Amino acid sequence: QVQLVESGGGLVQAGGSLRLSCVASGRIFSINAMGWYRQAPGKQRDLVAHITSGGNTNYADSVKGRFTISKDNAKNTVYLQMNSLKPEDTAVYSCNMNLYTWDQGIPNDYWGQGTQVTVSS
Repeated sequence: QVQLVESGGGLVQAGGSLRLSCVASGRIFSINAMGWYRQAPGKQRDLVAHITSGGNTNYADSVKGRFTISKDNAKNTVYLQMNSLKPEDTAVYSCNMNLYTWDQGIPNDYWGQGTQVTVSS
């Protein structure tokens, strides 16, 4: 079993910062990629940022220059540093990891439960 647990969400004023964390636990053999997604009310879930095992990153255009994704392989953790937050960043943020477990020969996607980020104007 694999579990992803996010933390760091909350309420912040526009222009402020938050740092999200997502820790994976369980019978993890290796992690291919990690990502952060967000879903605002009435909208689809969209990719915010993605990082590969080699450290390559990509970002949604709307967050480039403001958000930074990073990871700590030893801790099976991915972070999302969010600066210069805007009201339109308000959403539920969920982490995703594509990984191998000790039990499976192919990688699978796992999701966290999500954490609310609310940016007030």
